[in-house]
Amino acid sequence: MTIGVLAAAIYLVIALTIGQREPPQSHLFTLAMIVGVTAAAAYASHVRQQREQALADVRSVAETTQKVLLRPIPHRLGGLDIDALYLAAAAQARVGGDFYEALETAHGVRLIIGDVRGKGLPAVGMASAIVSCFREAAYEEPDLARLARRLDVSASRYTTLVPGDHLEGFATALLVEIPPDGSAVQIVNCGHPPPLLFRAGAVREVTPTAPSPPIIMGALLGENYHIDTVRFAAEDHLLLYTDGVTETRDHTGAFFPLVKHAGRWDVDAPSRLLKQLHRDLVHYSRGRLDDDIAAIAVRAVATTTSAA
Repeated sequence: MTIGVLAAAIYLVIALTIGQREPPQSHLFTLAMIVGVTAAAAYASHVRQQREQALADVRSVAETTQKVLLRPIPHRLGGLDIDALYLAAAAQARVGGDFYEALETAHGVRLIIGDVRGKGLPAVGMASAIVSCFREAAYEEPDLARLARRLDVSASRYTTLVPGDHLEGFATALLVEIPPDGSAVQIVNCGHPPPLLFRAGAVREVTPTAPSPPIIMGALLGENYHIDTVRFAAEDHLLLYTDGVTETRDHTGAFFPLVKHAGRWDVDAPSRLLKQLHRDLVHYSRGRLDDDIAAIAVRAVATTTSAA
């Protein structure tokens, strides 16, 4: 705007001094062009500022939502070393349908990681409902099977309270409990990618011995939640992750070979494990992630098992 006014003033000075030979119509036309361009530029600047403000507001809401839904996990919880990773597929989006939480309860450290099938605010709402229920029920329910059943009921009730037919999806989830003695880990896999267990330089998938229904599908498939128990010795690591990890593609469309890459990692701390996962994902996809990614790494420290 200022530049346009200055340009018009300069032209008037030129027209009144050295441009008197030109007809008045020519000067009026030039001034009109300057005013028109200035007005268009001012309007475009106004629209851009409005869009930048709207984007800033959206980012602020997203960041607030992330702080509630994906709050920072303590690096030490119940004698375990823990770290978490979250990567949004879109640069402007700070949170999506992936969720996780870790709590220290009387039953031991309980963790959840999951992924709501869907996008946008409906997926965020469903994820928030599941995490909110977990934060309360994890302290009360005596075992993971009853905890999973309660999450299913809570998520089903949430869908009935939200109008519209955009919540017909479901959520996969992984529930983990590490008792206070730290000698074993209990897992309920509700249709989620299996976690990885790192032990003595080897890595393997902890696949469920029996299927459990995804969250919100218990009434349809039957509320049969199966608990698997796996030994969790000192210096063992457990990696929980969402399907955004294994569904990351390279330039040829091939999926990310997680177990193959994990076998080459230096597994000495949860934070280092997640850094290597992040590095390999970015390198494999050439920095173009197509889905949100969440992961939690847990290490059993020597003092926990020794106390047992």
